[in-house]
Amino acid sequence: MRNKNGSIPVNRFGDELDTGISIERISAEILPDLGEWQQPERHDRHSFFLLEQGSVTIEIDFQRYEIHAPAAIYMHPDQVHRILLFEQVTASAWAMTDVNVNPEYLALLGDLTPVAPISLNEEAFALLSAAVALGLRLTERKNGLLSHVVLKDTCNALIGLLISLYLERKAPAEKLARAELVTKSFREALALHFIHLKRPADYAEMLHLSTPYLNECIRNTTGQSVTYHIQQRVILEAKRLLYHADQSLKEIAASLGYDDYAYFSRLFTKVAGLSPVAFRSKNLG
Repeated sequence: MRNKNGSIPVNRFGDELDTGISIERISAEILPDLGEWQQPERHDRHSFFLLEQGSVTIEIDFQRYEIHAPAAIYMHPDQVHRILLFEQVTASAWAMTDVNVNPEYLALLGDLTPVAPISLNEEAFALLSAAVALGLRLTERKNGLLSHVVLKDTCNALIGLLISLYLERKAPAEKLARAELVTKSFREALALHFIHLKRPADYAEMLHLSTPYLNECIRNTTGQSVTYHIQQRVILEAKRLLYHADQSLKEIAASLGYDDYAYFSRLFTKVAGLSPVAFRSKNLG
């Protein structure tokens, strides 16, 4: 079921009972025509996919991924995505709203985002497949005692397993260095305030740091300046909004905190490499 949230369609991910939890099996035989899947959308919850057979080409926040089974995919509710191609697909999918996800896992998912799909070895694939099979069987017990709670715990176990696989791929570290802690705090602040706060000094003040020190930490951990990250986040949201034609370019600029559309257009062109008009034309065909 789809409805509107701003100008980008939001998919409720098959949760017709409005429980905030869904798990299902997907195969090539029951998939709709590709045309429907090619439309950009967000999910209203954290969504996870276990690709068991076949291949998928998907675009997540304008990054294109070609994925071959066995593989796992995680998408945050904020991320805009669309499927460009799928071949002989069999997959399992599960999704949960924030309120149903274990709080510790919710924090870890926030730290991980954005992440690329990951390939799975035989052991990891077998473990996830067994857990998904249990979740699918539990959905058949809709009227059983504690059925919702047990399904919730099972899906959280699946999320925990997948988070552990992602964390294993990260470089090992006994303890985050000071610069990494500052970068983590900056990313969290940026995610919340990028529409209203556009200057490095704003974030430095919020984090009780000097602007030069904040820039030094961010450059040391990412190789880019604070200004770069602010602009990238703003333009990513602009791209998400431009994907849909409900708002005018001036309205999009204003919603992102830019009253001067000409300035916003120059900034977008500088960061994205093409104008807002050209980006919209290219992606809406």
